[in-house]
Amino acid sequence: MKCPYCAYRESRVVDSRPSDEGSIRRRRECLACGKRFTTYETVETLPLVVVKKDGSRQAFDRRKVLDGMLRACEKRPVPLAELERITAEIEQTLQNGLDREVSTQAVGEQVMERLRGVDEVAYVRFASVYRQFKDINTFMEELSKLLAEK
Repeated sequence: MKCPYCAYRESRVVDSRPSDEGSIRRRRECLACGKRFTTYETVETLPLVVVKKDGSRQAFDRRKVLDGMLRACEKRPVPLAELERITAEIEQTLQNGLDREVSTQAVGEQVMERLRGVDEVAYVRFASVYRQFKDINTFMEELSKLLAEK
Protein backbone atom coordinates (compact mmCIF):
# COMPACT_ATOMS: atom_id res chain seq x y z
CA MET A 1 0.00 0.00 0.00
CA LYS A 2 1.48 3.32 -1.07
CA CYS A 3 1.69 6.03 1.62
CA PRO A 4 -0.44 9.09 0.68
CA TYR A 5 2.11 11.41 2.35
CA CYS A 6 5.51 10.25 1.09
CA ALA A 7 4.55 7.62 -1.55
CA TYR A 8 6.65 4.92 0.14
CA ARG A 9 5.34 1.49 -0.84
CA GLU A 10 5.65 -0.31 2.50
CA SER A 11 3.33 0.06 5.49
CA ARG A 12 2.19 -2.05 8.39
CA VAL A 13 -1.36 -2.67 9.54
CA VAL A 14 -1.97 -1.17 12.99
CA ASP A 15 -5.68 -1.96 13.33
CA SER A 16 -8.22 -3.87 11.25
CA ARG A 17 -12.00 -4.07 11.69
CA PRO A 18 -15.14 -4.50 9.62
CA SER A 19 -16.92 -1.32 8.57
CA ASP A 20 -20.65 -0.67 8.27
CA GLU A 21 -20.68 -0.95 4.47
CA GLY A 22 -19.43 -4.54 4.44
CA SER A 23 -15.81 -3.62 3.76
CA ILE A 24 -12.75 -3.91 5.99
CA ARG A 25 -11.30 -0.75 7.51
CA ARG A 26 -7.52 -0.84 8.11
CA ARG A 27 -5.35 1.70 9.92
CA ARG A 28 -1.86 1.63 8.48
CA GLU A 29 1.46 3.18 9.44
CA CYS A 30 4.05 4.12 6.84
CA LEU A 31 7.43 2.46 7.49
CA ALA A 32 9.31 5.47 6.06
CA CYS A 33 7.64 8.61 7.48
CA GLY A 34 5.68 7.02 10.34
CA LYS A 35 2.39 8.75 9.49
CA ARG A 36 -0.86 6.84 9.76
CA PHE A 37 -3.65 6.54 7.21
CA THR A 38 -6.83 4.54 6.67
CA THR A 39 -7.65 2.18 3.83
CA TYR A 40 -10.84 0.28 3.03
CA GLU A 41 -10.92 -3.12 1.39
CA THR A 42 -13.99 -4.45 -0.37
CA VAL A 43 -14.63 -7.79 -1.96
CA GLU A 44 -14.77 -7.47 -5.70
CA THR A 45 -17.78 -9.27 -7.10
CA LEU A 46 -18.27 -10.21 -10.70
CA PRO A 47 -21.24 -8.46 -12.24
CA LEU A 48 -24.41 -10.46 -12.75
CA VAL A 49 -26.12 -10.07 -16.10
CA VAL A 50 -29.81 -10.74 -16.55
CA VAL A 51 -30.94 -12.13 -19.91
CA LYS A 52 -34.43 -10.86 -20.68
CA LYS A 53 -37.13 -12.68 -22.65
CA ASP A 54 -36.30 -10.75 -25.83
CA GLY A 55 -32.63 -11.78 -25.55
CA SER A 56 -31.34 -8.40 -24.42
CA ARG A 57 -28.98 -8.24 -21.47
CA GLN A 58 -28.70 -5.82 -18.56
CA ALA A 59 -26.96 -5.70 -15.21
CA PHE A 60 -28.77 -7.31 -12.29
CA ASP A 61 -30.59 -4.65 -10.28
CA ARG A 62 -31.73 -5.70 -6.82
CA ARG A 63 -33.96 -2.62 -6.71
CA LYS A 64 -36.10 -4.06 -9.53
CA VAL A 65 -36.56 -7.31 -7.61
CA LEU A 66 -37.54 -5.40 -4.47
CA ASP A 67 -39.91 -3.11 -6.41
CA GLY A 68 -41.69 -6.10 -7.94
CA MET A 69 -42.18 -7.68 -4.53
CA LEU A 70 -43.35 -4.37 -3.05
CA ARG A 71 -46.04 -4.11 -5.73
CA ALA A 72 -47.16 -7.68 -5.06
CA CYS A 73 -47.26 -7.06 -1.29
CA GLU A 74 -49.13 -3.77 -1.52
CA LYS A 75 -51.68 -3.50 1.33
CA ARG A 76 -50.49 -6.84 2.73
CA PRO A 77 -49.02 -7.40 6.21
CA VAL A 78 -45.50 -8.11 4.95
CA PRO A 79 -42.75 -6.05 6.60
CA LEU A 80 -40.30 -4.21 4.35
CA ALA A 81 -37.41 -5.78 6.28
CA GLU A 82 -38.64 -9.22 5.22
CA LEU A 83 -38.72 -8.19 1.56
CA GLU A 84 -35.22 -6.70 1.82
CA ARG A 85 -34.00 -9.94 3.42
CA ILE A 86 -35.53 -11.97 0.58
CA THR A 87 -33.96 -9.67 -2.01
CA ALA A 88 -30.54 -10.06 -0.40
CA GLU A 89 -31.04 -13.83 -0.24
CA ILE A 90 -31.92 -14.01 -3.94
CA GLU A 91 -28.95 -11.84 -4.91
CA GLN A 92 -26.61 -13.96 -2.78
CA THR A 93 -27.94 -17.17 -4.34
CA LEU A 94 -27.36 -15.78 -7.82
CA GLN A 95 -23.87 -14.50 -6.92
CA ASN A 96 -22.95 -17.91 -5.50
CA GLY A 97 -24.00 -19.62 -8.72
CA LEU A 98 -21.40 -20.39 -11.34
CA ASP A 99 -23.26 -18.58 -14.11
CA ARG A 100 -22.60 -14.87 -14.60
CA GLU A 101 -25.68 -14.67 -16.81
CA VAL A 102 -29.08 -15.56 -15.40
CA SER A 103 -32.46 -15.49 -17.11
CA THR A 104 -35.34 -13.34 -15.92
CA GLN A 105 -37.25 -16.61 -15.60
CA ALA A 106 -34.78 -17.93 -13.01
CA VAL A 107 -35.00 -14.68 -11.03
CA GLY A 108 -38.80 -14.69 -11.18
CA GLU A 109 -39.01 -18.31 -10.05
CA GLN A 110 -36.85 -17.54 -7.02
CA VAL A 111 -39.03 -14.56 -6.12
CA MET A 112 -42.20 -16.67 -6.42
CA GLU A 113 -40.70 -19.50 -4.37
CA ARG A 114 -39.92 -17.13 -1.50
CA LEU A 115 -43.15 -15.13 -1.72
CA ARG A 116 -45.15 -18.35 -1.50
CA GLY A 117 -43.78 -18.92 2.00
CA VAL A 118 -44.32 -15.33 3.12
CA ASP A 119 -47.76 -14.35 1.80
CA GLU A 120 -49.97 -16.39 -0.53
CA VAL A 121 -51.90 -13.38 -1.84
CA ALA A 122 -48.64 -11.62 -2.73
CA TYR A 123 -47.45 -14.82 -4.38
CA VAL A 124 -50.59 -15.02 -6.57
CA ARG A 125 -50.30 -11.33 -7.46
CA PHE A 126 -46.67 -11.70 -8.47
CA ALA A 127 -47.35 -14.93 -10.36
CA SER A 128 -50.24 -13.38 -12.28
CA VAL A 129 -48.00 -10.63 -13.63
CA TYR A 130 -44.87 -12.75 -13.99
CA ARG A 131 -46.53 -15.70 -15.72
CA GLN A 132 -48.80 -13.40 -17.71
CA PHE A 133 -52.00 -15.31 -17.12
CA LYS A 134 -54.01 -15.10 -20.32
CA ASP A 135 -57.42 -15.89 -18.86
CA ILE A 136 -59.26 -16.89 -15.71
CA ASN A 137 -58.59 -20.62 -16.31
CA THR A 138 -54.80 -20.30 -16.03
CA PHE A 139 -55.31 -18.16 -12.94
CA MET A 140 -57.57 -20.83 -11.42
CA GLU A 141 -55.01 -23.55 -12.22
CA GLU A 142 -52.39 -21.68 -10.20
CA LEU A 143 -54.84 -21.22 -7.32
CA SER A 144 -55.71 -24.93 -7.45
CA LYS A 145 -52.01 -25.85 -7.18
CA LEU A 146 -51.69 -23.55 -4.18
CA LEU A 147 -54.76 -25.07 -2.50
CA ALA A 148 -53.59 -28.63 -3.26
CA GLU A 149 -50.31 -27.96 -1.43
CA LYS A 150 -52.23 -27.15 1.74
